[in-house]
Amino acid sequence: MRLEPGDFEVQYNTVWSFPDRGDWATHKGDYRGNFSPYIPRNILLRYSKEGDLVFDQMCGSGVTLVECKLLHRNAIGFDINEEAVDLARKRLNFDFKTGSKQNVRVEDARKLPLKDNSIDLIITHPPYLDIIRYNPKNKKDVSNIHNVDKFIVEMRKIADESYRVLKPKKYCAILVGDTRRNGMYLSLAYKVMQTFLEAGFKLKEDVIKKQWHCTSTPYWRKQSEKYNFLLIMHEHLFIFRK
Repeated sequence: MRLEPGDFEVQYNTVWSFPDRGDWATHKGDYRGNFSPYIPRNILLRYSKEGDLVFDQMCGSGVTLVECKLLHRNAIGFDINEEAVDLARKRLNFDFKTGSKQNVRVEDARKLPLKDNSIDLIITHPPYLDIIRYNPKNKKDVSNIHNVDKFIVEMRKIADESYRVLKPKKYCAILVGDTRRNGMYLSLAYKVMQTFLEAGFKLKEDVIKKQWHCTSTPYWRKQSEKYNFLLIMHEHLFIFRK
């Protein structure tokens, strides 16, 4: 098993593009909506050090946690869906000599069982409204919320809890994308950004992350020509400081 990417360089500008999604260690693209491991790797190397405690409160398949194991960072991963937690545990189950620990369990990002000022770095990737419904049967899952205003209310709770548990002057990185409603562009990312600013964070960086190899692109390209709209092929990686 290959345990690190080849030809890796830490990103140095505000546009990140990874044509090769990344498949080292146990990383796979089979969990819908998970992000490229190049993203947490870059954030971990720039904003943390070995032995730090990293937190992902919407960990999904565990991409951030796997990178923490490889880079000798301690990590806590939460997800509201048991299936995601089970998958993250499986992805963490590979042989690698590290002095760090990674713990995963089912919890709600809006009410964290963590102490104030206890986390060194937050890296997470929340749902983009109900574009991907991770568990339609789980009424507490924010990915089942279609109404924008209701979604933002819940994201503010997540922002407040993120601010509470993060240590002063430490960083919180959130990857969020936009969508369309009724043919018009919906700047969901900036609405989410505003909740974190209102919670007390300062915006350190706004990184534009280019999207590659979306399986639905051929279909939507035809739709874009038919109905005259542009495909959204980027996301925002907001890096906040407490």
